[in-house]
Amino acid sequence: MAMNVSEKLINSHLISGKMKAGEEIGLKIDQTLTQDATGTMVMLELEAMDLDRAKTEASAQYVDHNIIQEDNKNPDDHLFLQSAARRFGLYYSRPGNGVSHPVHMQRLAEPGKTLLGSDSHTCANGCMGMLAMGAGGIDVAMAIAGEPFFVKMPKIWGIRLTGELPEWVSAKDVILELLRRHDVKGGVGRIIEYYGPGLKHLSAMDRHVIANMGAELGATATVFPSDKEVRRYLKSQQREDAWVEILADEGATYDIDEEINLAEIEPMIAKPSSPGNVVPVKNLEGEPIYQSYVGSSANPGYRDFAIAAEIVKGKQISKGISFDINPSSRQMLTDLVKESHIASLLSSGARLHQAGCNGCIGMGQAPATGRNSLRTTPRNFPGRSGTREDSVFLCSPETAAASALTGKITDPRSLEMKYPKVREITQPSIDVDLLEKPLPVEEAKQVTLEKGPNIASIPDMSPLPDRLEIPVLLKMGDNISTDEILAGGSRVLPYRSNLPEISKFSFEIIDDTYYDRAMKIREEGGHALIGGYNYGQGSSREHAALAPRYLGLRVVIAKDFARIHWQNLVNFGVLPLTFRDEKDYDKLEKGDLIQLDDLRKSIQTGTIVKANVQGKQAIQLEHALSDRQIDMMLKGGLINWIKARQVNDKEEQLW
Repeated sequence: MAMNVSEKLINSHLISGKMKAGEEIGLKIDQTLTQDATGTMVMLELEAMDLDRAKTEASAQYVDHNIIQEDNKNPDDHLFLQSAARRFGLYYSRPGNGVSHPVHMQRLAEPGKTLLGSDSHTCANGCMGMLAMGAGGIDVAMAIAGEPFFVKMPKIWGIRLTGELPEWVSAKDVILELLRRHDVKGGVGRIIEYYGPGLKHLSAMDRHVIANMGAELGATATVFPSDKEVRRYLKSQQREDAWVEILADEGATYDIDEEINLAEIEPMIAKPSSPGNVVPVKNLEGEPIYQSYVGSSANPGYRDFAIAAEIVKGKQISKGISFDINPSSRQMLTDLVKESHIASLLSSGARLHQAGCNGCIGMGQAPATGRNSLRTTPRNFPGRSGTREDSVFLCSPETAAASALTGKITDPRSLEMKYPKVREITQPSIDVDLLEKPLPVEEAKQVTLEKGPNIASIPDMSPLPDRLEIPVLLKMGDNISTDEILAGGSRVLPYRSNLPEISKFSFEIIDDTYYDRAMKIREEGGHALIGGYNYGQGSSREHAALAPRYLGLRVVIAKDFARIHWQNLVNFGVLPLTFRDEKDYDKLEKGDLIQLDDLRKSIQTGTIVKANVQGKQAIQLEHALSDRQIDMMLKGGLINWIKARQVNDKEEQLW
């Protein structure tokens, strides 16, 4: 049977289940990626599992989020992550080496492989002909330990590309156009696969830009073929021996079909405060700005910075504008320096920051309150920038640079200059000094984990009780992001390895009384939350499930869930339920007392859970748990499930 690229990747790694949309499948994972905002918890989970050595072909721990060292917490965690990488046989990318996704693409990505990362933008490496997916940290820990990754088989959404991008339009405009068409839920339950004659006009890094923001569509993964362009890229990185050709078979079909003519794309921009709130840049021309920001994993390529440098070369940015340049990797920064692009940027008045995630995750470069910030980052959720009352727009490097010159939102086509032609550098500066290789097995066994005073163990999780009588502490609307559930930024993320402390920031953007109210009833059975559509969109950070769970969260009832957050809730024993009749959403309010009886039996014998609401008519709820997940839920989450399985294995060995 003719297969597309996505089907080939899944079929070659299928351990359990069938390739039928909606059915749970188990996949062998070849590579993993963790970053410092999520990796500390992963390493603690590996320690709890008594892992001796990573069982993947390659696993890498990157330090790219928490690189501001305002006190001891971040550097202490860096030492812990370095010691854990050495102990468990992982690559370790030191602070300053760059953002995980482009660095992984440069040094470790291989066509035909599976990659699972504890960062939602891991999907960016789908540009290399990989099946690259984001997941919660504990799922990645399991993969490092050699366990399959379980996910519901997605539908394959084939997008045929034709034509060639016009001048002043780049890859960021392509993915923004797709978000304009389909909004932030358009890719839920789908893998996006790009193909067609238009591909030959997109570089490997252009494809990275498009694949990165597949996460903003809610897609499970984004896949590109491994063709001659991928081979060219790997050759430039001195890794051509890793290349294999992976193309769709002749006659391959897709579950969903769409076409994009690249020649018809124009400069696009996402308005506050959603990546799906997209309009043409020309619709907003003239709006004043405070900041223009180039960089992040969503625009990490050499040409993304070089084009901005060429646009502002020999000119001065508008007075009062903060033009922030965030290089995505040390290698990229070196090349930009060699080609004098950094000099052009600095001479124009730009501010140069270290290679890392930085302002994308709210680590510095926060804009002024209520002032417009243009960013080439992937997300503009409320408060993500580090400023609570922010106004963030997402755009291409061309639009960001043009607007920095004028001091207002500007369609770059309106600039009175010839479009600079910038191509990918053919011989990049290969730099591996800050990417430490795994230690030999015997040497690794001698390594002791270095734990600073800010690292706290994960507390025990209780099993799911048979009866819950719990109040609703929050009722929320649609598209609540994990940034709103648990913010990033320099105030919060340094506590990522200290659950009691980081939990204090839970839902503060939505309701700053949540923590105190949750703590008061934490030992009385816990509480429930109500959400609308796409609850938990955005970042894969498992702390957004783990911190509320620590505060007593037992049930979330929503119209539907974002994939990764739904899985994270299950992993930590929080029961995710949906309304059988969505009209019942209107019947529930903050403060309602919900009673769930015979709960354990209900989830084992069917998908319907009856909820009695004090003073109101009972409602019916549904769960979508597999048999494996039901067993996990009964035991109180994945950690307890693993421990129980280890006990059973030991008992079987005794017999």
